[in-house]
Amino acid sequence: MDLFSTFINGAVLLICAVFLRHSFYRGRYFFQMFQQHGYKTHEFRKWVSSNFNTKIITTEHLLLNLIILMVIYFFAERITFVASVIIMAVFTVFWFGSVHIYRPEKDKKPLVITNRVKRLLITFLILIAPIYYFIFSFSFSQELFYMNRAIRESAGNFITADPYFLTFLLALADILVLFLIFPAAWLMKPVENQIQEGFKKQAREKLASMPGLKVIAITGSYGKTSTKFVIDAFLKERYRVCTTPGSFNTPMGICKVINNDLETNHQVLILEMGARYSGNIKELCDIARPDISVITNVGISHLETFGSKEAVANEKATLARELKPGGKLILNGDDPVVLQMGKSRTDIKRIITGKNGSVRAENIETGPAGTSFTLKWLDEDGNEEGSEKITTSLLGIHNVQNILLGAATARELNLRLPTLQIAASQMKPVEHRLELKQRNGITVIDDAFNSNPKGAKNAIEVLASFSSGRKVLITPGMIELGDLEDEENYKFGEHIAGHEIDLAILVGPERTISIKEGIESARKSDKPEIRIADTLFEANEIMSDFVKQGDVVLYENDLPDTYNES
Repeated sequence: MDLFSTFINGAVLLICAVFLRHSFYRGRYFFQMFQQHGYKTHEFRKWVSSNFNTKIITTEHLLLNLIILMVIYFFAERITFVASVIIMAVFTVFWFGSVHIYRPEKDKKPLVITNRVKRLLITFLILIAPIYYFIFSFSFSQELFYMNRAIRESAGNFITADPYFLTFLLALADILVLFLIFPAAWLMKPVENQIQEGFKKQAREKLASMPGLKVIAITGSYGKTSTKFVIDAFLKERYRVCTTPGSFNTPMGICKVINNDLETNHQVLILEMGARYSGNIKELCDIARPDISVITNVGISHLETFGSKEAVANEKATLARELKPGGKLILNGDDPVVLQMGKSRTDIKRIITGKNGSVRAENIETGPAGTSFTLKWLDEDGNEEGSEKITTSLLGIHNVQNILLGAATARELNLRLPTLQIAASQMKPVEHRLELKQRNGITVIDDAFNSNPKGAKNAIEVLASFSSGRKVLITPGMIELGDLEDEENYKFGEHIAGHEIDLAILVGPERTISIKEGIESARKSDKPEIRIADTLFEANEIMSDFVKQGDVVLYENDLPDTYNES
């Protein structure tokens, strides 16, 4: 085979290699997005719809097919086989050689190759393998090769492949990579359901074997994780406690902790129970029915999936309905919706915290160094049983309510006020929730896991409480607020403008329009300066060019990769 034939054959193989590489990274990226949507096809479908023109069927796909159509229709008899191979190879490399939109330099949350992903991937490969078999067997068939009117060279030294069909079919397979994830997920759904039921059964049986274990469940629109770790810090002073880490608040997250981490010597199990849809908390309580239920608040988080605040409240109230007879229901009395929960049950004890509760805070002081207040316990007649000065490094007034809920829980388990005082003084902020850090002389307030209107406003107040240095905010705003999302982000912008902030870096040009408008409508000077970034990584570059030693930076919310606009 001469050098020229080798070159042409290499061009044919290059077309195949470029498309296979492109499809590999597309598939990997789509699996990552599917995983970040919790393997829920209906939520993933919404993401696909919103990214259809940029990442699903791209301009490159459409242009390549248009080129193929034009060449076949207008120039097929004028262009030789060699020329057609070169043309197809050039366009393929030019448009599909880069995979940067499917392979970002940095991933906030990369694909985790779990057993579930492996099962899904095997099913996906079974579905896509026949497609590639057809593509290569058809495109490389000698019959098709000789039928092509564009071929006028001797085929002796060339790979017998039709370049037009090969390129078109590989581009089609590149598109189909995304759409095959759906049938793969549907085929695996019964298998996954059976596997999950097995984990649930194992968890229920383990809990049944530990009758002396106290199960504490916490829910609410926000503050669940922080309250969970406050309760954990208090109870560890006396009991052996098993607590779900981070935001483990789904059925499989809870089962994993019960099955793998809960030991026979544990006395207390603390569970965070989250919900995105009606029935989620009932499903969790069917696994672990609580002895003590703690409800933090009812807000408008996940309004996109619940539809109304009333639906959110009804779902959170499930924790009161599912509480064991004789159990303790601990409520944030400063939330009027929460205050009404559990009133119909006469077989449980309701404990109210807050201004008019039996566990309350007075003389509250907050600042950049932390929070202090007087913790008071009252008896059923409203008489003071005891008080203690609480000082903690936790930032923000909302942490006072979290501590009150934790103190009420600890009181029901017979801990004393001095014990709580010591535990509170040693508490560390929960990771990514108003967590204070120092980086090269810059103070960083990491509130990346906060995404509710009240918490976001509290974080701005914490930033404003710092008296030295310039103040910088980095935020993409709030999501999953349904029809109220633009309104709440606009109000957030107004709140930002009402505080002494020097620079607001808004992440996501489209998503942060409402915040920008809110800031511009309410600011009374040229502060804060507004800068727009496409991604968090670009926002960090803007921030690095601006700050100097002594400045303070607040990261308020950090959206997953599924919300990237670039």
